[in-house]
Amino acid sequence: MSTSERLGCVPTLERGNDGITCFFSISPDLMPPEQFQKQLFAWFDIHGRKDLPWQQDINPYRVWLSEVMLQQTQVASAIAYFNRFVTRFPTVQALAEAELDEVLQHWAGLGYYARARNLHKTAQIVADNDSEFPQTVEELSTLPGIGRSTAGAILSIACDQSQPILDGNVKRVLTRFHAVHGWPGDNRVAEQLWIISDQYTPQSRCGDYTQAMMDLGATLCTRSKPRCEVCPVIDGCQAHKFDLINQLPEPKPRKTLPVKQLFFLVLQDNQERILLERRPPTGIWGGLWSLPEFTDYQQLQDWCLQQGYQLNEPNALPNQRHSFSHYHLDYTPLFAKLQNPINYVMEANCAVWYKPSDVYSLGLPAPIKRLLQQHYLEDHYDQNG
Repeated sequence: MSTSERLGCVPTLERGNDGITCFFSISPDLMPPEQFQKQLFAWFDIHGRKDLPWQQDINPYRVWLSEVMLQQTQVASAIAYFNRFVTRFPTVQALAEAELDEVLQHWAGLGYYARARNLHKTAQIVADNDSEFPQTVEELSTLPGIGRSTAGAILSIACDQSQPILDGNVKRVLTRFHAVHGWPGDNRVAEQLWIISDQYTPQSRCGDYTQAMMDLGATLCTRSKPRCEVCPVIDGCQAHKFDLINQLPEPKPRKTLPVKQLFFLVLQDNQERILLERRPPTGIWGGLWSLPEFTDYQQLQDWCLQQGYQLNEPNALPNQRHSFSHYHLDYTPLFAKLQNPINYVMEANCAVWYKPSDVYSLGLPAPIKRLLQQHYLEDHYDQNG
């Protein structure tokens, strides 16, 4: 069976200046887009979520922020972060004028910190444009951290433009509805899903349609234990018809993740301050404050010699693991006291000695924050809630 047949689409060929281009049209054997939209809207009007914080006072800024947060975060977890974020940064101008440190602090715990850095960069670009977001997918997609789907969501929800989206929930709905085989992250499969998404996107009630598709994937057409019995479009779902619900979407081909091993040094001076270093602006935990890290104990000793530090024998805690999307980080926390006094001031942009009470307010990677909380800041965290 060909790819187009699995999609339930009829391929047509058109010769253009660049050669032959293949388009797909929806097979008449499948539920037509108009019927799909009608049944989806009927369900959404009764059961759709309409009280999420980013659904109130809708504007491009709030939609953009929520879409970026929800890229890697469940709705239930994103709500509290969103509320805190917009309380501190109620407008794109307020976000643009803020220091990156404070933005990262409000993002800490959500992970994938490049999202926060891109939010800040984009806010500054938009603020320079009289705080007006671009009104086309092409222009929005040039901004840091905004891809095709996020751009479509901003324009459809905030501006009621007819724009397709293809976030994780929508991919799952369309993959099952059309019984699309292959991993949706594959470029060829994704392009086929974009074609379907575009053909099913209506010209009216665009914002409601986008939200309805998200809700359908998040509440009914879930990754595990989908509630097919109450799905509004079950009569057209090819995965249900051919008993493929549990097979689709197909998972990403598995590969063994590499393991990186590090030592994190929790170093205190004679005033019980903790040494923290700002990480480079790009890469893992970019721009956040973290502990000095070393690949081995010899590197730690060389660093101490270079800095002129004399330490007592470090106390090692059991290894811990923090997993990223592309590797596992196994790290060993080392606790040590500085024996000799510090007779010079470090550059603030590189490394700083912080009191535990000050550390609480910084943007820290989640595992570093937990480590300090468990072993140094328990009393302070209890007092601050």
